[in-house]
Amino acid sequence: MKAVRFHEYGDPGVLRLEDVEQPVPGPGQVRVRVTATSFNPVDGNIRAGFMQGPIPVELPHTPGIDVAGTVDALGEGVDGPAVGDQVIGFLPMDGTGAAAEYVLAPADVLAPAPKSVPLADAAALPVVGLTAYQALFDHGGLTAGQRVLINGAGGAVGGYAVQLAKNAGAHVIATAGPRSGEAVASAGADEVVDHTTTGVTAAVTEPVDLALNLAPVEPADLAALVALVRPGGVLVNTTVWMPAPSDEERGVRGVDLFVRSDTGQLALLAAMADRGELRVDIAERVPLAGLPDLHARAAEGAVHGKVVVVASTA
Repeated sequence: MKAVRFHEYGDPGVLRLEDVEQPVPGPGQVRVRVTATSFNPVDGNIRAGFMQGPIPVELPHTPGIDVAGTVDALGEGVDGPAVGDQVIGFLPMDGTGAAAEYVLAPADVLAPAPKSVPLADAAALPVVGLTAYQALFDHGGLTAGQRVLINGAGGAVGGYAVQLAKNAGAHVIATAGPRSGEAVASAGADEVVDHTTTGVTAAVTEPVDLALNLAPVEPADLAALVALVRPGGVLVNTTVWMPAPSDEERGVRGVDLFVRSDTGQLALLAAMADRGELRVDIAERVPLAGLPDLHARAAEGAVHGKVVVVASTA
């Protein structure tokens, strides 16, 4: 089978499309015929060698932690997914990824793929959808009637966060640049702040219950978000290289989010997509052979929105 791998850490040039042996599922594993994976910024950080501490991978390594595809073979003891099922999943970050024609996955990370979304496009859902869901509900405790600020809503996680927060009955304030402001508004934001012309602290005139930071801001800007949160509220931060500040005197908690696989939540997100409650937006589709170029463009800051990497058209 074909797979994209790197044999050493480095710039995007280390990625190569290669012929490798088709894997055989072991106990508790399934083999998935990959329709698509997606690009996540962490893929570039792993390839560059920046994540060797928290995410040790074995070289040569195949990237791609999102997967959408069809179950092709079952290992011993698997009684959930069946051969022929269309599935999506968030693969273990330190394991072999899905930038390949086939990948092995623990059976317990796979959920049924949404039926209303092309299977390749469904690869855009797992990691970013789970990040948004866990930030808002697991860590933020968001409930109907609350006010939420989503800082950096123009990216892939932000698009899901706006939709999920609005569906939950929250009042959504979102920051975005001129390129993504319209998309953020169409996702359901009640207020859209153009961060290129207006400071967030000046635009948010009433306290919020939850501030969600998705942007690589300066530490001082992140700290300023705490002041916008009401006493007893929460700041959830996804830029984990910069710890979330808190305000103990006012009881404002700072939470650093490390997304985790959760098949129950993933099945819920897929069901929401099928009910028309969650839009899966795709900015671009590239073939497996185009992954090195995609990594190069991402390193230059030239990738905007969610890109799926198509391994098979079946």
